[in-house]
Amino acid sequence: MIYETKEISSELLSGLKPNNYTRRIKSHFAAYGTGYDFLHFYAVEESGEKLGIISVFNASMMISTFKDKRFDDKVLGELAGFILMNKPAVVEFEAEYSDKLAELTKAEYKGDKRTEFSFVAKNDIPPLDVNELPKLDDVFRILAPCFPAIKNSYELWLTDTSHRVRRGLSQSFLLGNYTTATIQYIIDGVALVGHVGTIPEERGKFHARQLLYWIGEKLTQDGFQVRLFARPHRVSYYEEIGFKACGIDLVLERIENE
Repeated sequence: MIYETKEISSELLSGLKPNNYTRRIKSHFAAYGTGYDFLHFYAVEESGEKLGIISVFNASMMISTFKDKRFDDKVLGELAGFILMNKPAVVEFEAEYSDKLAELTKAEYKGDKRTEFSFVAKNDIPPLDVNELPKLDDVFRILAPCFPAIKNSYELWLTDTSHRVRRGLSQSFLLGNYTTATIQYIIDGVALVGHVGTIPEERGKFHARQLLYWIGEKLTQDGFQVRLFARPHRVSYYEEIGFKACGIDLVLERIENE
């Protein structure tokens, strides 16, 4: 049984498994609570027992299970139906359910593997001139040519990013006027790096590598684990920077939105 609920609390979410999907769900709740039309929470329940929580934030869906709970084939069938009915652009969930959910939703979704990386610090922050409080318009100027979805959603991106930054859930960094990266969430001692971009005329000059290494060392020194996700073929690239592959999952992407 899957049903929408506003009975969401930090205490409830603390019972979810400690993974990226849980941290995403927690970041949505910490940023917006349950009072906005663009964010919905759902409980996954079987025989009166809660098995997991789903968040749907704009066009993205996150699914996570409670500790010591798992989804059986019946529940996975219900989840597949829920996904096909709601038609999110992207669905993220625990890797153990990848094959089953991908098969059940293949008529409308394509599974795309990605690798999770964790930064291994050397306790050596390079003397790089990084702006830790950049104007978000300067960040957007760099990201726009790199990410079409952001380019076409300026107001949405700006509203959400500034909202999260004000609440200490996110942070953007700027190297010169050409490379940027944003911490997409800072939850449970983990900082997830995303939206890394360099303006076209400055690509190939190792700016992104330098910035990512600096961020990894700086945030590790500040007491955070630093993570990021990338396609499997980028493993060597991130290992050269200082990241180590620590897992692989599958993201479902709606075919018409590829």
